[in-house]
Amino acid sequence: MSLNWAGLLSLPNWLIHLSSSMEWGVAAFMMYRYGRITGREEIRFFGLSMLPHWFGSFFVLAYHISTDSIPLLLDLSETINLFGSISLLWSTLRILKITGKTPATGIMAGLATVMIAGKPQSYMGEDIFDAILQISSVVYITFLIMLIRVRKKDPTVFSGLTVAGFWFVLVFISVTVFFMYLATGVRGYPSLSHDDLLHGSAESLLTISNLMIVLGIHRQTRWYETQQNAISGLELP
Repeated sequence: MSLNWAGLLSLPNWLIHLSSSMEWGVAAFMMYRYGRITGREEIRFFGLSMLPHWFGSFFVLAYHISTDSIPLLLDLSETINLFGSISLLWSTLRILKITGKTPATGIMAGLATVMIAGKPQSYMGEDIFDAILQISSVVYITFLIMLIRVRKKDPTVFSGLTVAGFWFVLVFISVTVFFMYLATGVRGYPSLSHDDLLHGSAESLLTISNLMIVLGIHRQTRWYETQQNAISGLELP
């Protein structure tokens, strides 16, 4: 029997997934480049800290190619994303030059907004898988809170659109959880992946989120270059 490379996804759905992954990779490269242009090592480090999430997306793609038949791939993706969220938070705290513990208010806000997306099949076991999801959610939401602090403290680091793009991931997660319920509990599919319409619709929100991040970095880079050109023009005799 030949391998069905498309897995459970239709071609449009695959294009959406590939676009999401590509956009995040482009965003990481653009952020690193912005750090080089501005000469700020901490911004370059932030760009590098985006790479784990990008690597994690490849395991999700492989999981879908396998027709969702290799749970280990999904577990690896979630585990890598946990380290990715920790990396994003660490790099953000580095920008803020915060030492010591993360403020308790950030942790409490993260705990209050953790969302449990059911109990997916897991190679490592449901308890471990759920724990990874919860910890990753807390870390990522704490990162989002710190991101706002960075924006207020130094608007030259991130544009408002980039910050909004990172926050829009929460919309993607919320809709995915809701669509998962609709697909399995209402429409009778084994999983969200089997419901191509709802799956693609949910994933398109992640594409929008990543696109916002990319456009925000591009806008910030153009703004900085314009400022530098203006300064150079004033210095000319």
